[in-house]
Amino acid sequence: MSKHLTRPGNGSLCYLNHFADLWGVCGVLKKGEVRLGIAPIAWTNDDMPELGGEISFEQCIDEMAKAGFEGSEVGNKYPRDPEVLAEALEPRGLSIASAWFSSYFTTKDPQETYDAFIKHRDFLNAMGAKVIVVSEQGRSIQGQMDVALHKNKPIFTHGEWRKLVAGLEELGRLAADKGMKIVFHHHMGTGVQTFAEVEKLMGLTDPDLVYLLLDTGHIVFAGGDPVKMVEAFGPRIKHVHFKDLRKSIVQKSFDEDLSFLQSVKLGAFTVPGDGMIDFAPIIKALNATDYKGWIIVEAEQDPALAPPLEYAQKARAYLREQLGF
Repeated sequence: MSKHLTRPGNGSLCYLNHFADLWGVCGVLKKGEVRLGIAPIAWTNDDMPELGGEISFEQCIDEMAKAGFEGSEVGNKYPRDPEVLAEALEPRGLSIASAWFSSYFTTKDPQETYDAFIKHRDFLNAMGAKVIVVSEQGRSIQGQMDVALHKNKPIFTHGEWRKLVAGLEELGRLAADKGMKIVFHHHMGTGVQTFAEVEKLMGLTDPDLVYLLLDTGHIVFAGGDPVKMVEAFGPRIKHVHFKDLRKSIVQKSFDEDLSFLQSVKLGAFTVPGDGMIDFAPIIKALNATDYKGWIIVEAEQDPALAPPLEYAQKARAYLREQLGF
């Protein structure tokens, strides 16, 4: 049984709210096997550095720890010297879970991506991370302030898909050389945005080389269902972003042909428990796959409108209620 949220036409804002036994407190994923972190993008935005530009690295990690999280991804104010970063994080009980990496296999010489990836891999390996977040940014519009998101997303050609698959599999090999995995980040405004595009990528790539990051907010924004994602690709999901959506802003994004960044600035994303997504069935689905790894709260907002510590604490309280830890 399901309840769909949709907009007229093919621009679905579909999210399946599963009823009955899927509702309520889950408490099934296990502490220790699942670790909880939060992304620094709530404090300082990588794509729009004016958002949170006044917030220091030290304030960011202090508040992450104060809110009760044990890990973080890497933001633009983080030192890139592993020793310096570790010295800042360890007294606060924080670890590095992963960090974003942009690939450009569809538009550039793949060697450029390989060379940059090796440096990124080695940094994350030194920090003890086990997964590397990869997103294909060839022809992406996610960083373009004035390009309407829903009318202009790239659609990859057959040749671009071939380049992407070959490139990602090579990144998977390079990651495996250090005992790590790549997790592909489906993302609004890119060529791998929808469930169908994720399904195509998973079908074309070697399951021992290319894994998946589940981002709840991005898949719902794209008209998909996070539970369906887990059911379809569960064994390949090795990293999770919990992101919620404000329904009214998402609707406005469609109705007014906003760009991705305009949607973010208006508040399309928020922390789990503050928006339209019911996380209980997602947690239940992850548990059914015996998920082990990080769950990262990622909710890029304007910190002037959504105070980061307040929202981090709100997210942590909601996850404690849902997970039992």
